[in-house]
Amino acid sequence: MGWPPRFFLKRIFPHCCSVGYSLKIKIREKIFGSSSFGLSKKTRENSQNMTSSPDGDIIIPEHIAIIMDGNGRWAKHRTMPRVAGHRAGVESVRKMVKSCRESGVKVLTLFAFSSENWRRPPQEVSLLMDLFMTVLKSEAKKLSKNNVQLRVIGDVSAFSPKLQDRIKAAIDLTKDSDGLILNVAANYGGRWDIVNATKLIAKKVKNGDLDIDQIDDAMMAEYMSFADLPEPDLFIRTGGDERISNFLLWHLAYTEFYFTDILWPDFGEDELQKAIEEFSKRERRFGQTGEQVRQELC
Repeated sequence: MGWPPRFFLKRIFPHCCSVGYSLKIKIREKIFGSSSFGLSKKTRENSQNMTSSPDGDIIIPEHIAIIMDGNGRWAKHRTMPRVAGHRAGVESVRKMVKSCRESGVKVLTLFAFSSENWRRPPQEVSLLMDLFMTVLKSEAKKLSKNNVQLRVIGDVSAFSPKLQDRIKAAIDLTKDSDGLILNVAANYGGRWDIVNATKLIAKKVKNGDLDIDQIDDAMMAEYMSFADLPEPDLFIRTGGDERISNFLLWHLAYTEFYFTDILWPDFGEDELQKAIEEFSKRERRFGQTGEQVRQELC
């Protein structure tokens, strides 16, 4: 299926003109020029690389991050065990990877298992680990075939040696893919990410390799997870809750948020298109006033 879907009607930008490619380039030059103090390099690059539909009325986020919430409730509504909901959620992951790859999204980050999820019942945690093993084994070749590069962010040292080996094997198999980058956050927490980066920087200061006055937000970002990738443009959370739950705390500073009551196993291509359509309506100011943005657009 091509992008944008045919059922998207041409939408006129609410201020005075449609967001065409040349206009977006013009405003990016204004926003991300010398006045871009305070924005990370990756945030600036991300906005500059954003793509749009041929008509300019749908903006495709370069990086989408998703909290996949609602698997357990989906199963409960159907009087099924929770693990059935997690298995159904895997199918939604497949659909999301396919949709993002076909629509031109460059990076998809999925919150699969948080550092707080260890608090769940031991049986459910064990089933989740087994499911993770199974999915890695069954999906790695498919990802490679479809030119998808798999990465895993988080403290994987807490997993069993067998699971760590499976993770490494899947990453190695897809490392040469240059299409969609799929980040799976496993045993990940935003606070852990910041603390880990801080420790790495502190060690360099202690060893005399870095002066404390050299530390700034740009340097900090270099020690965070996926430092080589653009920060998320669009954050999606399914399942009805409206919080980020310790996910990508550093990276979401300039991200647009989209919350939906749809449970993750029911979140498909149509729902993703709704989220992207809503994202396209947002006015991303990056520190400027709305008036400045509208002047550039008009």
